[in-house]
Amino acid sequence: MDAGATAAAGKGLAASPGALAGLRVVDLTRVLGGPYCTMILADHGAEVIKIEPPQGDEVRDWGPPFLEQAGGEQDASYFIGVNRNKRGMALDLRQPAGRAVLLRLIETADVLVENFKPGTMERWGLGYQADLAPRFPRLIHCRVSGFGADGPLGGLPGYDAILQAMTGLMSVNGDPSTGPLRLGTPIVDLATGLFSAVGILMALHERAASGRGQYLDMTLHDCGMALLHPHAANFFLNGTRPQPMGNPHPNLAPYEQFATATGRIFVAAGNDGQFRKLCQYVGRPELADDPRFTANAGRIANREALAEQLGAAFAGQDGQAACEALLRVGVPAGPVLAVDQAVGSEQAAARAMVAELPLEGGGTFRALGTPIKLSRTPGGARTPPPRFNEHGADVLAGLGYTETEVQQLRAEGVLHDVRRR
Repeated sequence: MDAGATAAAGKGLAASPGALAGLRVVDLTRVLGGPYCTMILADHGAEVIKIEPPQGDEVRDWGPPFLEQAGGEQDASYFIGVNRNKRGMALDLRQPAGRAVLLRLIETADVLVENFKPGTMERWGLGYQADLAPRFPRLIHCRVSGFGADGPLGGLPGYDAILQAMTGLMSVNGDPSTGPLRLGTPIVDLATGLFSAVGILMALHERAASGRGQYLDMTLHDCGMALLHPHAANFFLNGTRPQPMGNPHPNLAPYEQFATATGRIFVAAGNDGQFRKLCQYVGRPELADDPRFTANAGRIANREALAEQLGAAFAGQDGQAACEALLRVGVPAGPVLAVDQAVGSEQAAARAMVAELPLEGGGTFRALGTPIKLSRTPGGARTPPPRFNEHGADVLAGLGYTETEVQQLRAEGVLHDVRRR
């Protein structure tokens, strides 16, 4: 099916081959950070071949909810949400024959992404400096790990929540009554995937000039640290440990939730002009001339008094109408929506942020759409996430393996059609 026909058949789907068409990515990653990175590349046309171990990517089991697959297999929503547009195969890389297949695949690839524990690839004779770079000088090798290979925690494992804790993100989330609080989304994993995709594209751009690949050392630790703005910037300047504040902003007021007659809203006045417009809208123009509130520093110092005044003004209003009116006069404001409300909103539909792809056997694959909107080469969903080893035989055939050789790999336990339990 061509791209135009695909786009017409669903919603939020790719309407072009994509900006990265022609790029081949070998994806050895599991769980979230790495798969999120490779999905970004796949959304924009890269051919991503996801290689799973015999037991499969463990997040296939991170449910419920589950999607029932052919043969009685189940795939969890956690896997489905970050593995679309990929081709899937299952190899036992602990066996020399499995690594031989991988090397033949890397010969055809531009990018290798993996998140094995540091040292694993090196023990397999697949380390970048000693093994891959001399043989594949144009290869870009991106490793995603918890802490990298060096430092006092080098080589140790890391998960999103652990790194939220260790990088200070939890310490500024929540409020004094909750204590440090994990963010509701796996923000470190997602950010690591984003930073990794950016790094890979940087390396590809540089390779166009130099002709040489390079190694990307991406860690959850470093990417979590990179998310500490403005709290780290505040600390570097004033030496005061940032504290959890709940909804309010440490550097800006008003910037918080307010209750209305129809639900909660969030209002963020980023400058004095916006604050004056806000006061005018709520019928309290005199607040903008109150010496306590005329400048942002004063509003920060008198945050509670200001919140009390604005809270009273919003209490009887229709929240949705208030937000739309404020936005139209230039004051950032929005209703506090639940996930189902957000994905069902008219704005999400208009921006193609929910993709829907009809499935061959009936039903619909639904997922978040790509936020990267390119004018000439738009990306999006093309295919649902692969079933376990769905494309293994086809990938091997494309590498020149005969049917007899493919069967031999199955017989030797190198290629797996069914997950090992």
